[in-house]
This record gives sequence, C-alpha cells and structure tokens, in this order.
Amino acid sequence: MNHITLHAQDLDGFLTEEDKKNLDKIENMYAESLKACTLLEKDRENEKAENDLVDSAKRIGYELERITKENKRIHVYSFETPSEMHAECSRLIAKLRAPETGHEEFLYYIQRAYEMMFTHTFLDQCLRKKRSIIEKTPVNIPVQNYAVHRIPDCDEMIKDSVMCVMLRGALLPSMIISKEIEDYSSNGFITPFALFRIKRDESRSEKDMDYLLDLDKSFFRLEDLDGKDWIFADPMNATGGSLVTIVKYLKSIGLKPKSIKFINVIAALKGSLRITRAIEEAEVYTLWMDPVLNEKAYILPGLGDAGDRLNGVDSHDNPRNMIQLIADYGAQIVNLYRNQVREIEKTTLS
Repeated sequence: MNHITLHAQDLDGFLTEEDKKNLDKIENMYAESLKACTLLEKDRENEKAENDLVDSAKRIGYELERITKENKRIHVYSFETPSEMHAECSRLIAKLRAPETGHEEFLYYIQRAYEMMFTHTFLDQCLRKKRSIIEKTPVNIPVQNYAVHRIPDCDEMIKDSVMCVMLRGALLPSMIISKEIEDYSSNGFITPFALFRIKRDESRSEKDMDYLLDLDKSFFRLEDLDGKDWIFADPMNATGGSLVTIVKYLKSIGLKPKSIKFINVIAALKGSLRITRAIEEAEVYTLWMDPVLNEKAYILPGLGDAGDRLNGVDSHDNPRNMIQLIADYGAQIVNLYRNQVREIEKTTLS
C-alpha cells in the first residue's frame, strides 16, 4: 500500500525545552483537577470538590493564556476576543462536551462554532476595510426594495484558499468554512477541496503513536494546492500528528503553501505547540484550549470522539467513503452546502 508514516517521537523532536517544561507544568496542574473529578464522580454534592475543580480550572486557564500568548502563531478565541464574547463561547463548548448532547444538536453547535471561528480567523483582521452589497428584497410595494449592507472585505485573504480535509470529523467543518468563504467573497468563490485519508494507530499510546497517510485513498489536485492558502478545519486538535504528516508529505513532493491555517473547536496545548514548531507557515486558531492528553491521545477534559458524534460510528471492516458520509448528513445539510458537495464530488470523481 502507498502509505506515509509519521511517528510521535518525530513530532516531539520539534518541541523546545521551554515547551516541554510548560507541558510538564500544565500536566501537574491538571492532576489536581483529576483529583477533584474523582471526588465528584463519587459524590456530585461534594461542594469542596466543585470549588477545587473551579479553582484549578482558573489557574490552568491563566497558565494556558500565558503560554499561548508567547507563541504568536497560536490564536485562542477566548484569549484574544473581548470578554463580552466569552460567555457565548463557554456555553457553546459546554454544550458540545455534554454526553447528553445528541447528534443533531451537536451538529448545530459545531456549525455555530465554525461560524464564530471564521469571523475570528478572517473577518476580525479586515474589519476596517468594508464593501457594500446591494440585495433585492421580496418587498415590492410601493416600489421594488433594495437593501444596502456593509460587510468586511476579505477577498484578499480568501481568494487563494483550498480546503484540506482530514477525513471523517473534518468533512463538515471544512464545508462550513468553505460556505462562509463563498458567502463573504465578492464573486461567490467556491474553494477547491483536497481530501486526505489519514488515521492514527489506535493500538498505540500517545507517546509512541503512528500516523498513517493512505495516498491510494486520498484525492487532491496539485495545481489546487501549490502556492495557495491551505485551510485545515478539524473540531479537535489533539496531537497535531495528522496535520504535520500531511503537510510534510505535500512539501516533500515540491508543493509550497502561501499560508497554513488550522481551525479547531478545541485544541490541546501539546498539539498546538507541535504544529507551530514543526511547520513554520502554520497558524493554529481554536475556539477553546484544553490542557493535556491522556495515554490514548484523547484531549482532557475533551468531548469524546468528535468524528463519531458528528458522523455516527463506522463499522471497522466497512468505513464509509466521503460521498457516503455526505449522503448520511441528509438532504437539509446537502442542500445548504450544495456547491461544496459538487466540488467534493468533482475532486473524488476526476
């Protein structure tokens, strides 16, 4: 099989000594949170455990903010936006974390999250530069009405974008970002899509994880990628290994990105540091920063497997391909993102 493999040890080699000290410090701090979690699981009325957990979360939050602000290529929504906007962000993350949040509600909140992240990643940088759009309305009495709206002019930032999809959980978020680009562009630009089949070896622990890129089941056009702005949108950035594997491969065959943006709902500190250390062009944008990973490379406190919660669980022997995943979203989603679906079909069928 035509595989590219990256090892966790290779990723850790990009981390600086200061990174490692910061990661150790955060892990030690989160150990206090786990003690409170253990007590709460035994007794949900344990007020001291609740207070300890809240205090621990505050201390960890301040430390994460300090660390990420020292790295100019890690952008955390809840650290960079005005405090008035933080309540909405925190409530949304809480809904995504909740085990009782079902599939349709989870999908709704993912859409909300990526609309917020599109604004933070692109629009906040061009708020002072605006253009007018004139829209015909359904009202025609006493005359046909037209409305004028001023919106941020982000054409320069988005005109060379290509959505790079790391399969399963990244499919719908990539379609959402592409739809936002279409709606904000002056010419209805539909981004190309590059589709990669990559997976982690779940039989391994976080410290010796392997990342396997299957080129036989990946679909991309070289001309869509060379010299363009590569956008990766994945709800969870745990280890950073999948993105680094893909980018290192694309560069090895001579492709040069103009920029690389990785847009997440929740990112772990370790994955964010690894990406920005391993790839000089990469910037990480995340709605929320979580502190640590467990031994299976899941984010803590995390929200479980975002891919399964978005798409349902595949059978081990017969995983769905991209077109099957899109069909399973249903007519409402397919119609909303119909231009993106057509572009994905062109990529997989060409």
